[in-house]
Amino acid sequence: MNSPFPGMDPYLEDPAFWSDFHHTFIGCWREAIADVLPEPYEARLDETVQLVQMPLQEVRRGRIEILHRPERSLVAVLEMLSPANKVGDGFAQFCSKRQAILETKTHLVELDLLLGGWRLPLSRPLPAGDYHALISRADQRPDCEVYSWFLRQSLPLIPIPLKSPDEDVFVDLQNVFQQTYRRGRYAGSLRYGRAPHAPVAAKDKRWVMEQKPK
Repeated sequence: MNSPFPGMDPYLEDPAFWSDFHHTFIGCWREAIADVLPEPYEARLDETVQLVQMPLQEVRRGRIEILHRPERSLVAVLEMLSPANKVGDGFAQFCSKRQAILETKTHLVELDLLLGGWRLPLSRPLPAGDYHALISRADQRPDCEVYSWFLRQSLPLIPIPLKSPDEDVFVDLQNVFQQTYRRGRYAGSLRYGRAPHAPVAAKDKRWVMEQKPK
């Protein structure tokens, strides 16, 4: 069963479901990328550990690494933000690790599917939107491409940059999301009809609570 929302489902921002959704989405995203990667590339899952104060706990977050064979050099890192990355000390730690990647010749793709928390720092304000995807190409920094969309819109098709002169591959994030939703069987567990945990804008609250799986 698909999500009742046209794009991201704000009910998944509930702490009881987010960790499972995050790991499942990363896995589905990796599969979608692997399906379109040309030879000699591979997409691998990696995991980092973060200590955050709320109270002190260990948070594990997955990411995708695009490697180029035969030397298996790191070409791109794909990150998906979690609530722990977007507040307090966790945000500072995430930004520090992010800066370390930006100082290399590695492409960085960052996906923010959370309404809550702080936004990633840029030199200019982000375009209007509830959700964002940032593509920072190693050869175009400090500039980056920003994809922004609203709660009532589908997730976009985004490029994954590869090693020059190879062309980008594209992944439909909406398809990745729906596959994740079905695999997680969230339709029977999420508390539709109630106020969501996510900080939904006042103009969208009534509409959100009216959406239910069919």
